[in-house]
Amino acid sequence: MSDLPTDQKPASEVSNPFTSVPIELSVCVGKARPLIRELIALGENAVLPLDKSVDDPVELYVGDRLIARGMLEESEDEKSGQLVVRLTEIVDLQAGL
Repeated sequence: MSDLPTDQKPASEVSNPFTSVPIELSVCVGKARPLIRELIALGENAVLPLDKSVDDPVELYVGDRLIARGMLEESEDEKSGQLVVRLTEIVDLQAGL
């Protein structure tokens, strides 16, 4: 939450208190469609092919609603190996809210 006085907060935050509510985003890297018998046969170290390649954009969802696309990257911060998403396309959220 912002420490700014109410009269200095962005208009959208003052007029809509829900903008401060956290939400959970899901990042989809791809989908697989194995047969049930193939899924049952999977074990440790099995490989499940996805419908995307490593260089394809990932999709960001809130629930089942697509809100953005982006590219997976490794964080440049101290936490080596942490994944981040660099947004490349954002859906017009105002139209659906």
